[in-house]
Amino acid sequence: MTPHAPALHLFFHPHSRAAMVRWMLEECGARYALTRLEFGADMKSPGYLALNPMGKVPTLLHGDTVITETAAIVAYLAELFPEQQLAPAPGSALRGSYYRWMFYLAGPADAALTAQHLGHLTDQTPEHASMAGYGRLEDVVETLRQAVAGRRYLCGDQFTAADLLMVSYLRWGHTMKLLPPLPEFSAYSLPLLDRPASLRALALNEAELATA
Repeated sequence: MTPHAPALHLFFHPHSRAAMVRWMLEECGARYALTRLEFGADMKSPGYLALNPMGKVPTLLHGDTVITETAAIVAYLAELFPEQQLAPAPGSALRGSYYRWMFYLAGPADAALTAQHLGHLTDQTPEHASMAGYGRLEDVVETLRQAVAGRRYLCGDQFTAADLLMVSYLRWGHTMKLLPPLPEFSAYSLPLLDRPASLRALALNEAELATA
């Protein structure tokens, strides 16, 4: 029996970070069940809160194992499907870059973009910037630009879960006008958005949005 033989079940909403997990599931070639939860009462129901006390999506069930947090789910799936080579091999020197960008995107980048979207950075002071893990939005933009400039992938010559997260955040930042339309961002992102798994996930997500 393979490690991923127990059923995979994703709780999601198409207009959420769960779209990243859907792309990852498609990259893995995984079989999975879906439960769509609406914002509000669905996500705050007692049954769902027993799985994810935050009352947010995504949540992935793998048999009896519960995994929350988008980057954690994506990393878990990369390990669950090693045959897809969506993470550098354990012990590889590239593992450092992989962890660096996975944690940076899930932490400072996500927090900064969310804060910008909510208008929390309008009156940011130097003191606030020094205390925030992301510093200033300008710092995040430059970090992301340097990360992808002139690169096809973040970790050597293979597409990994770190790329999936990077492209997803760049797409969100561009769509919501939270990031400037830098040529480095588009040169890196556009080829990866054309991956078959990305296109499948996007089509599935759009079909779900159309039913709302």
